[in-house]
Amino acid sequence: MDRLLSALERRTERYLTRRKQIKAYNKSKKRTLLGEIWSWIDALIFAVFWVIIINQYLFQFFLIPSPSMVSTLNVGDRVAVIKNAYGTELYPAGPKVGTANRRVERDDIITFYNPEYDSKGPVFDILSQVVFMGTLSLVNIDKNPDGTVAERLYVKRAAALPGDVVKFENGNVLIRVNGENEFVAEEEFREQNNLSKGPHRSVNMDDYIWLKAYGNLLAYDEKGMLNSAPNYLKRSYSLLDQSSNLNDFYEIEHQKALASTKISPNDMALRSSLNSYINGIYVPSGHVLPLGDNRDNSRDGRYFGPVSEADINGKVVLRFWPLSDFSTLTDK
Repeated sequence: MDRLLSALERRTERYLTRRKQIKAYNKSKKRTLLGEIWSWIDALIFAVFWVIIINQYLFQFFLIPSPSMVSTLNVGDRVAVIKNAYGTELYPAGPKVGTANRRVERDDIITFYNPEYDSKGPVFDILSQVVFMGTLSLVNIDKNPDGTVAERLYVKRAAALPGDVVKFENGNVLIRVNGENEFVAEEEFREQNNLSKGPHRSVNMDDYIWLKAYGNLLAYDEKGMLNSAPNYLKRSYSLLDQSSNLNDFYEIEHQKALASTKISPNDMALRSSLNSYINGIYVPSGHVLPLGDNRDNSRDGRYFGPVSEADINGKVVLRFWPLSDFSTLTDK
């Protein structure tokens, strides 16, 4: 052991002496403009490298791009995401390790890969994430054809866990927790379990008269039978308030499926589609159902279903911008 320690000491001394000699030599050299530029580039590359490493394995800054979490998180807010909360992702969108005993808890605000994302190829997908992380979320080269930013990552709330069943009536969430027999209104469930009050509705309940009529009329129109649609649907649709926001597309699709089944009762595909609305969404093992807090204006698990925990890449814990809204999000 003494011989090993002595050898390590000699190697360390030689290394430090060599470093000192190089430093002294560099100081004696005449500084040039090119040398200065390269020095700054070298420092910048070094800094970006460590920023990417920190963003990938420890925490990442994220810009909120849409109103799906208003007013818990508003468009333009910047948040910090703990990247290893549910395991360590080896590379952007890659497999995770260390997931044992790191499960998503109900009500966590999570970031996950958009199941409906139109991939531009694995190389571009990884490159765009590296640029996004390396610039502290300031630069996103991933664009849609219309020039808008493509949402590679979503931010939502983990509203349901494995074994739960969730269904929607007039936009209101009903949840049957794993092991229970009855559905409970989400508002009551949240109150009973001391969960966040962030999720909220914005659609006026009176709007569902014309909103349901609109979904039914879409089915008749799709079949080329709009003129044959019942008059009560047309009258209900005429109650449309032009100032209203047409947001609850899930209920519209529900009503469209209902009407389509009535028009073509023998179409098994239509009947299967309708059953998914009637029976609700079941959350399988290893998955969670993410929903936006702005329930009536959120593209979430209602449309693409539960997401695998393997596709969840972090937990949102802090809003740091704007400074006036600086807050932790663990109890939001």
